[in-house]
Amino acid sequence: MAAPSDARPAGAAADRGTPGPPPGHPARSARTPRTARPVQGRAAARSRRAPLLPALVFLIAVTQLPFAGTLVISFMRWNALAPDDRGFGGLDNYRAAFTDPDLRAALLTTVVLTAVVVLVSLVLGLGLALLLDGPFRGRGLVRTMIITPFLVVPAAAALLWKHALYNASYGLVNGSLTWLWALFGSDAAPQPDWMSSVPLAAVEVSLIWQWTPFMTLILLAGLQSRSPDTVEAARVDGAGSRQVFRHLTFPHLRRYLELSALLGSIHVVQNFDAVFTLTSGGLGTANLPYTVYATFYQAHDYGRASAEGVIAVVCTMVIATFALRTVSSLFKEANA
Repeated sequence: MAAPSDARPAGAAADRGTPGPPPGHPARSARTPRTARPVQGRAAARSRRAPLLPALVFLIAVTQLPFAGTLVISFMRWNALAPDDRGFGGLDNYRAAFTDPDLRAALLTTVVLTAVVVLVSLVLGLGLALLLDGPFRGRGLVRTMIITPFLVVPAAAALLWKHALYNASYGLVNGSLTWLWALFGSDAAPQPDWMSSVPLAAVEVSLIWQWTPFMTLILLAGLQSRSPDTVEAARVDGAGSRQVFRHLTFPHLRRYLELSALLGSIHVVQNFDAVFTLTSGGLGTANLPYTVYATFYQAHDYGRASAEGVIAVVCTMVIATFALRTVSSLFKEANA
């Protein structure tokens, strides 16, 4: 009769309390305690974030500390013309800001200015992006040159429009009108003072000139990310250029259009250079940043100016929140 076999099912020794491999055994050393893994993960995360700590401290010192000081001053009575009447004012500055008709007019002007500049720049940028997406000789040079207006310093761009283009005596716009009228034998060309007759439109045109290249750059990047195989398949199936744009190109560019509009809105809302340089805030062109400047440097009311600045920051943060969500959705689609 055969002796009973000593073979046991795998894991039987462990079930009966048989000790595992001794310390130092490869099977034991390969195992990592579960409690040690989160600790190691947190240590690795801290080591990766440590080089960014100086930049974070610098960013907080440069941006958040001044804003915290502005927030504190916005609750104070602080007017340089009345140095003896200084102290805690509570919400008085905010009440004065929201009940000020000039501030409400500045908010409306800011909305109109931002909407017109962003929408027109988007339409022009989309047209230029579609033109630059096709192959032609010198395309690289044209793409480089078309972004030039966006690289000009905003104050320098405003001075260029004020003196070289809008000037009623020697500006290029009125000079072109004189030349055009002379072609038809007339020497009575209109010579309007653009900054006085249509001041808000003059500011809008200068900003559209500067922000259209920015929109073009983003939308052109979106067109470059479009799958050429899909477009080619649609053309093989008989789709025309209009159908390709309506059913393929435009849906693909929707996120890029939203991103361009939101980023442009963030910057145009904060625009100060064009309004200050072209019209000095007169004739109904004072937007929110210029109103804050006038309250601070002309009225010398530091508390109220700080309250208006906080209102401007909150409005910008609302737009920036939508911009960040759009950027996050773009990254999610790219990683999908």
